[in-house]
Amino acid sequence: MLEGIRVIEYATYMAAPGAGSILSDWGAEVIKIEPPGGDPIRKFFKTLGTDIQDNPVFDFDNRGKKSVALDTRTDAGQAILRELAESADVFLTNVRPGGLARSGLDYDSLKAVNPKLVYCSLTGYGLDGPDADKPGFDVASFWSRSGAASATIPKGQEPFPCRTAFGDHTTSISAAAGICAALVEAGRTGKGRLVEASLLRTALYTMGSDFAIQLFFGRLGSTKARHEQTVPIMNFFRTADDHWLCIVARQGESDWAPICRVIGREDLIDDERFNSAKGRRANARECVDILDAGFGQFTREEAARRLDEHAIAWAPVQTLAEAAQDPQVKAAGGIVDVLSSAGDGSSYSAPASPVRFPGADDGPKGAAPHYGQHTRDILASLGRSQDDLVQLLDSGVISDGTKRAK
Repeated sequence: MLEGIRVIEYATYMAAPGAGSILSDWGAEVIKIEPPGGDPIRKFFKTLGTDIQDNPVFDFDNRGKKSVALDTRTDAGQAILRELAESADVFLTNVRPGGLARSGLDYDSLKAVNPKLVYCSLTGYGLDGPDADKPGFDVASFWSRSGAASATIPKGQEPFPCRTAFGDHTTSISAAAGICAALVEAGRTGKGRLVEASLLRTALYTMGSDFAIQLFFGRLGSTKARHEQTVPIMNFFRTADDHWLCIVARQGESDWAPICRVIGREDLIDDERFNSAKGRRANARECVDILDAGFGQFTREEAARRLDEHAIAWAPVQTLAEAAQDPQVKAAGGIVDVLSSAGDGSSYSAPASPVRFPGADDGPKGAAPHYGQHTRDILASLGRSQDDLVQLLDSGVISDGTKRAK
């Protein structure tokens, strides 16, 4: 879908590279600009004391890209990046706004040389306000500052972190969507625009239903334990073989009688303690105890069959290991094969991009690049001679990933 679109990705870590990875899967040429030594996420497993050929965390966000190693602390490095931006359709960055302005790499500077450029700034807190130039990470900007962490803590418990890059990759999706919308406009008008994505704003949208309640009513209910749920039949129940099930109750009274039939307690259908939403809420603890006993008499397979027979919406509470083997995950295209960086033609499984385009080539376009792997080719395409490249390599302005004597 994005074939012919060139993206310059001036970014490290996960949120902005994740957006670049989505665009790459969808066909864009994504040129990743890496600082001396490379994107720090290349060292993700080395930091943990593990040295492996393939780095699934880095590779997930960088598959199919081209790597140019460039020292943008130098005037020459900045000039090369500006020249690359002139040739691009999209400039994607998570560098803080102040640093970009000082380097002449902010939106206004690049728009002057490329009016059609779609410039996506992905930050922790946005481009305005007192915290615009603060560093942003998802556990802080997305999870904690937005209220998501607080709203998720069960009543009386302590805060806990979100999972690795959870907020980053949610923001990757929003940034990719914003870029695509701006590309549509640029194709229609010939003019690019600034696209502003932030961890904070994406988190507020992700928590949008709760945030809307907070904004409207000025308060929000806490996250409650199972026995304290306001809708006790919309809950989690454990089976006889120690598996948890998520039961979803629809609005109104349509699911109470079927759930009673699922657990073999038809005698409760007309019980005044439970046959209305108000009654179930008033007697939530007793209701959950009864349902616990009911689901606890079946294995997961038996409960699944009975739930399906009575058209109850439900899902197993799976581990990621179980999700990896789930035939529906595979049928939905949630797992793809990625080429190994070893260059031997081998591949391994990795998460897919979030959207499928049936009939289109919407998967990974190649392995994640080695550090500086494409530096020479990309700069040569800008007209740099071999002598120029050698001079830039020797001065340390660029790197091709190999050590050179100075």
